Amino acid sequence: MTSRPAQSHPIFARVYAFMSRFGRETVGRYRQELLDGVSGRVLEIGAGNGDNFAHYPAGVSEVVAVEPEPHLRKLAFAAAARAPVVISVQDGVGERLPFADGSFDVVVSSLVLCSVADPAQTLAELHRVTRPNGELRFFEHVRSSASVSAMLQLALDRSLIWPFMAGGCHCARQTVMEVERCFTIERARELSLARPWAPVNPFVIGVARRTGSTAEPRVEERDQAGTPPRPDLA
Repeated sequence: MTSRPAQSHPIFARVYAFMSRFGRETVGRYRQELLDGVSGRVLEIGAGNGDNFAHYPAGVSEVVAVEPEPHLRKLAFAAAARAPVVISVQDGVGERLPFADGSFDVVVSSLVLCSVADPAQTLAELHRVTRPNGELRFFEHVRSSASVSAMLQLALDRSLIWPFMAGGCHCARQTVMEVERCFTIERARELSLARPWAPVNPFVIGVARRTGSTAEPRVEERDQAGTPPRPDLA
């Protein structure tokens, strides 16, 4: 009997791919914003089924997309063939990236840092493979600043039921703080894309840079929907 790969989540992968069809118009505008102005050689980790691929601008010379889940990786291969830029898809995990130091002009993390086994190690790896002064573009859901919602998120993560059912997702991670340990955040803002009580709300979209600068990150006060900033983004 052949065992499944450790990163295989066959049920979740199919549910995610199916459900993502219904959010392409809503989430698609944030994917477009995430990748606006990106150029050069790009690494995208946790590419999923390739929903970002259609949004890469013409200034991108190459995208290397890493996806460990077999079914999603298969879908990403198909999406890469339809993409407006050159995209190669390969197996791999964020904690162990098989690329040389400073290999990429931009690294992209989109709805993935919730599910990696070690977010600190993953961000350290992203820092390593980004060229000096290169960018990290991130779009992630984070722990709520509302105490009741945060308690629910923490309880779900600790139960192990949510991570098991949701493909390794942890909804209470303080991802912005993790990003700040490796990169200098240049801009970021909070988005509310679900009901306030939903486990995977709110979201944060932003740009960070690989630099030794100690300058304070600039945070936009509100998004277009009028969502106030999180305390940990200020």
